Amino acid sequence: MDTEILRPTSCTDFERAAETIRSGALVAFPTETVYGLGANGLDAAACARIYAAKGRPSDNPLILHIADLTMAHTVAHDVPPVAAHLFTAFAPGPLTVILPKAAHIPDIVTGGLSTVGVRCPDHDVARRLISAAGVPIAAPSANTSGRPSPTSAAMVYEDMAGRIPLLLDGGSCRLGVESTIVDCTEAGTVTILRPGAITREMIAAELPHIEVRMDAALTAEDEAPRAPGMKYTHYAPRVPLTVYVGTGTDAAAALREELLRRTAAGERPALIASNETIAALSDIIHADDTYHCGARGNHSAFASCLYDALRHFDTMPVTSLLAEGTAAVGLGTAIMNRLRKASGGDIRFV
Repeated sequence: MDTEILRPTSCTDFERAAETIRSGALVAFPTETVYGLGANGLDAAACARIYAAKGRPSDNPLILHIADLTMAHTVAHDVPPVAAHLFTAFAPGPLTVILPKAAHIPDIVTGGLSTVGVRCPDHDVARRLISAAGVPIAAPSANTSGRPSPTSAAMVYEDMAGRIPLLLDGGSCRLGVESTIVDCTEAGTVTILRPGAITREMIAAELPHIEVRMDAALTAEDEAPRAPGMKYTHYAPRVPLTVYVGTGTDAAAALREELLRRTAAGERPALIASNETIAALSDIIHADDTYHCGARGNHSAFASCLYDALRHFDTMPVTSLLAEGTAAVGLGTAIMNRLRKASGGDIRFV
């Protein structure tokens, strides 16, 4: 199968992509978070092609992407007031809300669960595609399972060339980490199952009389995650990753020691870090073996380039990756969640 890359601009372009969706085939498309691998969310056979293309475990549910909030009522059995409030506050945007699923939603979309994740993306290409297709589009990230999520069409093509017929190129994704997932099915409580750009603090500010809590599995290693997909390996680079977390000077000092140790052992480590840390270590590591993630503490800059950083060294003969982590507050919670998974939990606090 040849994979066509199309930068959509006209109604004809979107209608062509929409017809591909309606025919049961797959279309990769941009959102504000990462690129999605889309299929008709009402067509079980089409959704099965997503799992096959990605090599995705069958109990890992798909998120239904909708063009507007009225479509939420067509895919959910019920939209509780708390969920409706969150949609009003944050949609279109990087928020997925878990709702009781409507009876006609295929079980393959929900991984056999009685609930479904629903999201209205804040990206013109995504919403125009959904509107033109006239159906909710089921879509996980458009990468092979376990790899870092794609934030550009080039990353999608690297993983999906020959597996899908059409890739819509909408440029680089603005936010760079997947949507926040919240469960609104328990009365009086909102549980964050996956952190993202919509932070716990932002949700709590909208719901002052509701308990907003993090799923225990996000903070306790021995807890089983309530979101099935969170139990799998994700975002892994091709070589081992170790993450160092501490104050700027402490992390830089620990990274210096480890870089020197690995280099002396004949290894070629690469470094993913803030501009300041890379500048401080420029005397011991070549610029080609570094990736700048913006100014220290700039979580938006870090998030937007995180997956590019994790893929950047794939074709280079480096033996390992060292990364500078960040404080797990606000958007930093999502960044550290992804780094923890990418490193297999190899996080060192200094």
